Amino acid sequence: MTEDTPTPRIELYVRSLLPDGAHERQEAVIDQLDRLEREDEIAGYNVVVWGKQVATESAAANTEEGKYILNRVAEFKQWALSNNVSLESFYQNSEVDSEVTDDAYDTMVLPVMGLAEYHEGELAHVAPCTKGDVVHTIMDRLERLEEGEPSALEQTATDVSIV
Repeated sequence: MTEDTPTPRIELYVRSLLPDGAHERQEAVIDQLDRLEREDEIAGYNVVVWGKQVATESAAANTEEGKYILNRVAEFKQWALSNNVSLESFYQNSEVDSEVTDDAYDTMVLPVMGLAEYHEGELAHVAPCTKGDVVHTIMDRLERLEEGEPSALEQTATDVSIV
């Protein structure tokens, strides 16, 4: 990190029931976070386990864990809006038909993995995200942290070439 950039704290969100191949990707990200913490490139990290989806108007959404997840996702979406990026392909809303009742309900499908980077308590970056046609992945961000570089979004915003 540069002297004027605070050392970030990372929150890694991982899905509890994994699709094929995702476990290895999660392990690679956690290994990278361990390395960054040992090298003092990050102040530390937390791993938060979440499910595949959360029904936004359910009893589960009103639990402490449900509120935490919904509040974090709302914070991520506000960050995306402020930074002119999209999270829509990673945090999707869908309607599910109940097998118990004949009603349908809205859910938010959560990504297999999500990363939130905080600088002095303020959300500074969310990955994955999309700007235009470019997807900024979790590993992209971790590699840039390892190199002591700002996020590609910050670099693009200052018109610096990212070649």
